[in-house]
Amino acid sequence: MEKNFLIPISRRELLKLAGVTAVGVALGSDKNVEAAETPKPQNFSFNGAQIPTLLRADVCVCGGGPSGTAAAVTAARNGLKVVLIEQGTVLGGLQTQGLVYPAMPTKVLNSDTPYITDLNKRFAMHGINVSFTDDAKYKNGGDAREYTPELLAFIYDELCADYNVEVLYNATLIGANTSGGKISAAIVHTVEGLSKIEANIFIDATGDATLSRFAGVKVERGSEHTGRNQKMSFRFEMGGVEEMKVYKFFVKKLKDGWCETKPPEFEFAKTTHTEKFYYEGIQRGEVTKDDVAYIQAFTILGKPGVMSMNCPEVSPYLYSSTSALDRSKAIRQGRIMIRRLAHFFRKNIPGFKNAYISREASMLGVRESWRIHGKYYMTGEDYFNAQKFPDAVCRSAYPIDIHDEVLNLEKKLAKGEFYEIPYRALITNEISNLIVVGRCISANFAAQAAVRIQPSCMSMGEAAGIAAAYGLKNGIAANAVDWMSIPNRSYVSAG
Repeated sequence: MEKNFLIPISRRELLKLAGVTAVGVALGSDKNVEAAETPKPQNFSFNGAQIPTLLRADVCVCGGGPSGTAAAVTAARNGLKVVLIEQGTVLGGLQTQGLVYPAMPTKVLNSDTPYITDLNKRFAMHGINVSFTDDAKYKNGGDAREYTPELLAFIYDELCADYNVEVLYNATLIGANTSGGKISAAIVHTVEGLSKIEANIFIDATGDATLSRFAGVKVERGSEHTGRNQKMSFRFEMGGVEEMKVYKFFVKKLKDGWCETKPPEFEFAKTTHTEKFYYEGIQRGEVTKDDVAYIQAFTILGKPGVMSMNCPEVSPYLYSSTSALDRSKAIRQGRIMIRRLAHFFRKNIPGFKNAYISREASMLGVRESWRIHGKYYMTGEDYFNAQKFPDAVCRSAYPIDIHDEVLNLEKKLAKGEFYEIPYRALITNEISNLIVVGRCISANFAAQAAVRIQPSCMSMGEAAGIAAAYGLKNGIAANAVDWMSIPNRSYVSAG
């Protein structure tokens, strides 16, 4: 019988016993960008203390966000035993905990992969049409998707239950056992103490390339030009909003026709027509320049009278997403900014008079932190060239969207053009049984700013689940799988 490992241990002792020599890499304390950092593999022996095996599976997925959940469900749907590790109490990551709503569009028709189609059908079964508009030209990837956070969390649980995914909530990934270019176990901390999850294939869906860094995979972070990460957001929701009054204020009084729809599907933002409105708030001392640097708000399908705030953003000059201390400070600063914005809205926007803060994100909206350097390294040129790949797992025309510096884009994609994300950007040279999905795939700063949206992340996860199943069933390492050889792979070809 395996013994429970419940030895009280301090964080300092934990790092010492674990042999963590590159603390800066583990905690992200160095803000300067370093090309191709190579973390030392962190094998947890704990002075010979036996770490019990909590679960064994074919596939272990670390991170239950959009990409991780898609990977876990797809692998299980293909007959594998799957464990999904999530440090919170809800799946969906930034979709549910970060309140990132709605999902930005791929801007490409017929780009939905089967997993996304299934997810949309499940929303429809619950009475919500996730499409931002009923206009048929925006269907199948061309439009923003309105995944109501609370319902999405329930549907993710439903999906995992349907396909027997073992979800391990409240589990924090703290290390990986690696040997011979393979990961043998993910080390987690749960209410039982330290334990390990053993598997044949591991999928890193942590967003911060945490598992990859523990395993010694080369990583990058921040802009190659400035060393800064993208801005982080700390989103919130306000209830008690009279949506039609808000609509009339922006459209009728401020003459802002930026949003083409009206309640119940309406949004407002800081635009050229509304800049003066926010500037006057700064002049009166109600908000700061940073508070209103970026303003955007959406009505939420299924939650009448509630608006999702895609703000405030915290400055990358002050806070880095690769610093543990900075992230904590950003949360505190974001909470202060939320209160100022809520007060400003109540005082100055008709329809917000009786509004209140109904929900605050339980995680920071991190757009970019660490990125792996995999078998294929995507760049901004792949976007500009509308690059296609024989091993493409998904496609998108979503632009390079950098919330910090303005790039001199030489051209924009013409109508109907799109770029693709190759499977090779999801695998590494160092670790044969690792697949990486989500915002931390192999890409430079500019390319990552385009591929990081929710639909692309979900399709990447779906591809990882398919590749994992194909590789295990055919005795092929994950980083040697030929995507084109997989029969019935879930990539939607050009129509």
